[in-house]
Amino acid sequence: MTSLTIRGLDDETHARLRVEAARHGRSMEAEVRAILREHLAGPAPASGLGSDIHALFAAIGGADDLVLPDRRELPRAAELDS
Repeated sequence: MTSLTIRGLDDETHARLRVEAARHGRSMEAEVRAILREHLAGPAPASGLGSDIHALFAAIGGADDLVLPDRRELPRAAELDS
């Protein structure tokens, strides 16, 4: 089983976690496990981030009408002389 250490938890969050754990009759560690399990128990997203971004911009026209240049040539090095 893996272990997780959480550093930098602010005092208010720590206190609220302690109160919630006591309210549910479990340790703070068990409370954190329950919170993570509950939060992550839902189904995985139906699509990935790239698909979501594509859908967002497709609604305003997307990039289907862009004319892309021929990419058969190797890229040239940048000229930095001024």
